[in-house]
Amino acid sequence: MDQSSAGAGSAAGEPEQQALFGWADTAPARAPQGAFRDSPRARRMLDVREVYAEPAALDSPRGQQIMARLPGVRVTEVDSHWRIPSLHGNDGNVERWVRVKTETLVLGVKHQLVTRPNGRSADWIAPGPSNGCAMSCAYCYVPRRKGYANPITLFTNIEAIVAHIRRHVRAQGPKTEPNQCDPHAWVYDVGENGDCSVDALVSDNTADLVAAFRGLPTAKASFATKFVNPDLLALDPRGRTRVRFSVMPPEDARLLDIRTSPVAERIAAAADFLDAGYEVHFNLSPVVLRPGWERSWAELLTHLDDVLPARVKEQAAAEVIMLTHNQALHEVNLGWHPRAEEALWRPDIQETKRSQNGALNVRYALEVKQESLARLRRLLAERAPWLRVRYAF
Repeated sequence: MDQSSAGAGSAAGEPEQQALFGWADTAPARAPQGAFRDSPRARRMLDVREVYAEPAALDSPRGQQIMARLPGVRVTEVDSHWRIPSLHGNDGNVERWVRVKTETLVLGVKHQLVTRPNGRSADWIAPGPSNGCAMSCAYCYVPRRKGYANPITLFTNIEAIVAHIRRHVRAQGPKTEPNQCDPHAWVYDVGENGDCSVDALVSDNTADLVAAFRGLPTAKASFATKFVNPDLLALDPRGRTRVRFSVMPPEDARLLDIRTSPVAERIAAAADFLDAGYEVHFNLSPVVLRPGWERSWAELLTHLDDVLPARVKEQAAAEVIMLTHNQALHEVNLGWHPRAEEALWRPDIQETKRSQNGALNVRYALEVKQESLARLRRLLAERAPWLRVRYAF
């Protein structure tokens, strides 16, 4: 969620960055003049007209930097970014689902800085720089916890988040045994609850994280994205940040990935990001079982094979993630996007499951899931044999 963060006021050696980190090599690169986040297309994604903010977030250097880019925007101070009555728990927001995401921003302070083990996509889940998103993917798990609206909440104490991550990385020492996450580096997911590419339209948090990992030779940052933000190309990651472009058949994306970059655009961006110094992987996610799904995935994998240059294929890997859904989100979606539920809500082939965070969700029945994953692996072997599957879930 946060890419254009290479923005103004973040060049190496400037006072703000010295205060945040105190070592020159981790200062974010400066975005080129005429940055994407100032473009009409970026404003269509995120046109902030209302800010809810904790006082401490407003008073912080990052909060002041964000607000300087939003002159004249109405600000309402709140005690907690988690408890905003007009957003959370207000079922009237279902009818304004996309508008809230487009026009509302929340600024908060992240108090619980915890890095927890993962072992699937990453070795560790780091404390994220944000929660919520301006995009509106119909299957997104974040609004299950936040109520009837989940616009971006940016955490302004980025210096504390980065310091926590640095301490954690150094405590691990070098990685001595390869695993599915990475053969050499400890991988830290820094975007579990948001999209760092979109965050970067209004904040430099992503740039700060990319810069921090640039100075951590035993670790890599990792985040998944469905939004192509060219400003990220200026951040100089030097191989220490992994971008995972999430892809699915375009007909699924048009129905379910609302307000995201087109799938073809995400795929086309892979070479540019690799050349800019990122490691580039793909998330085949989510795999939605509906009539014709195998044909659609076969076409997508063929497209990947046809358009990606050899240098991308040589370093690429993939995660395969089958759809997980939720009763509460199903009911919310019926209020703003009922057609999506025709594909997502399949009681005939789904069963309940308890997720790692304790939530009760629904997933495809075990036998259905295993058979479908086997079919998809066969398609990968036929259409994109170069695409190594790091894990399937």
